[in-house]
Amino acid sequence: MAERDDPEIIGRRVQQLRTELGLTQRQLAEPAYTPAYISTLEAGRVRPSEPALRHIAERLGVGYEELATGRPTGYATELRLKLTEAQRTLATGETETAAAEFTKLLDDAERHGLVAEQADALLGLGECALETGDLETARQRFEEAEARLGEDAPLPARVPALRGRAVAHYLAGELRYSCYLFESTLDELNRTGMHDPDALLLLYSGVIAPYMDMGAHARAAQAAELALALAPQAGDLALVARMHRSVARTMIAEGRTDEADASLAKASELYRQLQIRTELANCHWMRGYLHAQNGAYERAEQELREARRMLSAKRAALYHSQATVELADVLHRRGKSQEAAALLHEVISDLTSERGALHSAAAHRLLGIIAEDARDTDTAEEHYVRALSLLERAGAAADLADLCRLLGDLFRRTGRVEAALDAYRTGLGHRTAPGHTTLGPAPAQPPL
Repeated sequence: MAERDDPEIIGRRVQQLRTELGLTQRQLAEPAYTPAYISTLEAGRVRPSEPALRHIAERLGVGYEELATGRPTGYATELRLKLTEAQRTLATGETETAAAEFTKLLDDAERHGLVAEQADALLGLGECALETGDLETARQRFEEAEARLGEDAPLPARVPALRGRAVAHYLAGELRYSCYLFESTLDELNRTGMHDPDALLLLYSGVIAPYMDMGAHARAAQAAELALALAPQAGDLALVARMHRSVARTMIAEGRTDEADASLAKASELYRQLQIRTELANCHWMRGYLHAQNGAYERAEQELREARRMLSAKRAALYHSQATVELADVLHRRGKSQEAAALLHEVISDLTSERGALHSAAAHRLLGIIAEDARDTDTAEEHYVRALSLLERAGAAADLADLCRLLGDLFRRTGRVEAALDAYRTGLGHRTAPGHTTLGPAPAQPPL
């Protein structure tokens, strides 16, 4: 049955419109219905059939949808077009403007009872909050979007909200819970036969980053393979572009730099076509990371400076701070430690254990190295210990092992042999820890 308001609301609406036109109940009813039927309908004591409502709407000179729901004819379509425009505004980097547009559209959708449009507006607000780094608000918006759709909504329809929640937890440094959300959703999709290509691609692309940071490289590589296999079936070019950017990270880790560069080139071209500014900036960021891994630090610096320029501190605050940390690392490697330290001190207060935990740890690690180079061992130790606590909370195994080595070397050089041994043992424990998410077997796979 088509969506419509309660009989009482429809009855009052019919009575109001009839009175405004100066029609009697008999004039409205004839020739198909009786005045008594109209009287009963206006009193809200009967649920009118669709043919009856269409007859009455024609006599009143309004559209069926407007009479049944109170919305002007075509209003839902108009609202969806406005939601698409708000998404385009967000894509160009105008986060504040997009947030204002989504807020107004959410209000309009709530006023007219359009549930799917309410969920889409909340998704947009969640994405805006991710861009600005307000992770708590982002989580709330994604949770609200899922709640508006309800548990009865098909799982593929709820996947964008679930993915948003998982990304918010990932950016907050909660790697295991992020993986849990991704894996449990993938498992349910695949085991229940809901093989929606766009939904699966969104999830497999999203889970790569937390897998990599946890040291679960085998699972990251498997997710990348599945994402590449799903891409030809996907209908959303932005999803395909995001997949190419995510997959490039696993290729870099495997030393497949040419393939990674090709994937990033594909992603960049798609983002240029779609005019999605933030994601294009992230491609420059990833290319900077790729060049840094290859030792091409000059090219890495160029790419990261471009990413930082595009990710303005006002519009994409968290991503801007994270890219700044990566740039500082490259500058340090190029012998520009003073400039690197200045950049880190500029952004380190924007990164916390709840907001960009991994890059916060990376910033403290690099400041520790710079302090050690300057023979300021006390400051170096402070930064290393701070980084250690951040990484332990996040569960980033590979980074923890590396940091324990740095801390152990510092202790050894300052004559604290027992402390050095403890640090090395801790590091070995993290290095040999299995790269998994404590969830047992990997999620079920789609039939490709």
